[in-house]
Amino acid sequence: MAENQEEQKTPKIKPIIEAADSLSLGISMVVAVAMGVGIGYLLRKWTGMGWLFWVGVAIGIAAAILNVYKAYSKQYKEFEELAKQPRYAIKKQLEDEEDDEDYGEKKY
Repeated sequence: MAENQEEQKTPKIKPIIEAADSLSLGISMVVAVAMGVGIGYLLRKWTGMGWLFWVGVAIGIAAAILNVYKAYSKQYKEFEELAKQPRYAIKKQLEDEEDDEDYGEKKY
């Protein structure tokens, strides 16, 4: 009965949302750069200074890089949580195997 309650507590739409969040990274990069270009274009149009267009482009590229960094940080945190589970603790298993090395029978 306890297992049934746990299944009811976990939302079934959560994996779908996480997948959509991962897919939206590419779109958010394009949108960030496009918004930066738009800001740069507006700044150039309002002030008449051509170099402000490139400031807007730089802001857009910086926003895209920030989006990638946030996605990377989120995935790394999830990886660290998985690594703590004993089922996936490969590093510990490898260290244990190195300690128990069997060099075989010695032949003199």
